[in-house]
Amino acid sequence: MQARSDFLVIGGGIAGASAAWWLSRTASVTVLELESQPGYHSTGRSAALYMASYGPPQVRALTLASRPFFDVPPPGFAEHPLLTPRGALLFAHEGGEAALAAHEALVRSVSAGVRRLTPAEALAQVPVLRPKGLLGAVLEEDATDIDVDALLQGFLRGVRARGGQVVCGAGVQALRRTGGEWCVQTGAGEFRAPVVINAAGAWADAVGALAGAAPVGLVPKRRSALLFSAPEGMATGGWPMFMDAAHEFYVKPDAGLLLGSPFNADPVVPHDVQAEELDIAIAIDAIERMTTLTVRRPRHVWAGLRSFVADGECVIGQDPLVPGFVWAAGQGGYGIQTAPAAGELCAALALGHALPASLAGVDPAAVSPARPGLAEE
Repeated sequence: MQARSDFLVIGGGIAGASAAWWLSRTASVTVLELESQPGYHSTGRSAALYMASYGPPQVRALTLASRPFFDVPPPGFAEHPLLTPRGALLFAHEGGEAALAAHEALVRSVSAGVRRLTPAEALAQVPVLRPKGLLGAVLEEDATDIDVDALLQGFLRGVRARGGQVVCGAGVQALRRTGGEWCVQTGAGEFRAPVVINAAGAWADAVGALAGAAPVGLVPKRRSALLFSAPEGMATGGWPMFMDAAHEFYVKPDAGLLLGSPFNADPVVPHDVQAEELDIAIAIDAIERMTTLTVRRPRHVWAGLRSFVADGECVIGQDPLVPGFVWAAGQGGYGIQTAPAAGELCAALALGHALPASLAGVDPAAVSPARPGLAEE
């Protein structure tokens, strides 16, 4: 096992894996993962949708910048396409006119593939919507499912193919910097590099504290989900993901079943999060109120952590006070759909390179850990 690299990436989820992939094109990289397998916490529990209208401005910019990579991955990156057509439909009942109009304007700002649907057209897309009082819907046609495992494994496989290493069971215990180099003590031994990338997800502030960095104010939030059976005899595979305008729930087809969530974002401490019974009950109530679906018994329930800072944007870039310490954190619920561009941005900033043309729409200052009021807002 190689003890010294040009870069140590702490965290083997999608943020760390994507940054490591871009860095490994020109530098030696070691990824240090706490768990026995990469992507155990947030990455492996994502609903995995590419939706250009989702998130605050810089997240949307990173999402749009990621689309070319998703559409045409590098040769050998994956055995099959990373994206599968899905669509995303937001519907509203009486009283939701303003929300419907605002969502349409937002989608039109990032995509030409948008349609305003009449009630009849919305029901043709999702026949289980309750028709009484239905105003219509907005369909984001170019929203797609993402193969999260293929994406994560493609990044990690590329790192290894270029001579990098991914070390599991390597939870960070201590960091110290001497002579312009970091020494990182882990459960798998000691590793050294001039630069550390902090991609530790919900634990990123804790890792930052070990390095002497000020917190960026990460708040991990629980998002719960359930899988349940589709109505017998009803073909649901071609439905778009659908959600109500008040964001009480969303549902999307998933391998012959339906995946639902209450859109919850409950602050928690970083841990191996589990779904709460109340979360699932809230989701089922909303689904059954606004659709004709009946959830008799969930097939499976789970939860994931989505970590946010005060302004909702990602935190990517060099720490303002600690040399050689680069943040790749605060991905919220957007880490999968932004991964290609976010990883490229992190690598460019860590290497001190100019941003490539592919990131022309991204403002590094707006995602920098040095941006004003980050932890105080």
